[in-house]
Amino acid sequence: MKLHQSKVDHLNQITAYDHESVHVNQERFAGSLLVLPDAVHAWRPTSFSDLTAEDFAALLEFKPELVLLGTGTNIQFPHPKLYAALSAQHIGVDTMGTGALCRTFNVLVAEDRRVMALVLHG
Repeated sequence: MKLHQSKVDHLNQITAYDHESVHVNQERFAGSLLVLPDAVHAWRPTSFSDLTAEDFAALLEFKPELVLLGTGTNIQFPHPKLYAALSAQHIGVDTMGTGALCRTFNVLVAEDRRVMALVLHG
């Protein structure tokens, strides 16, 4: 699905998504990924069942204020123990489908929030 983006020239916007990829600023990325307002990185987990506490703890280095976890078409909620390191630092984790993640990320980036999108494909 193609998204209509708010005009934010200097920051990342998710411009489209499908069941195996997202497009950030019109560039296609497949696989699991971590999207920040100013960077895109591959993310280690290949599926929801592959998530570990270490995957979430490693996100602390990016200093997000909010983490959005997109789990594809079906929303799957990770056990709070997995993201306890983020919760301990008062960093919120919100789980949603990929489409909602893309729309929410774009709105929060346009509001100049330090949001991080975690997209699971696989």
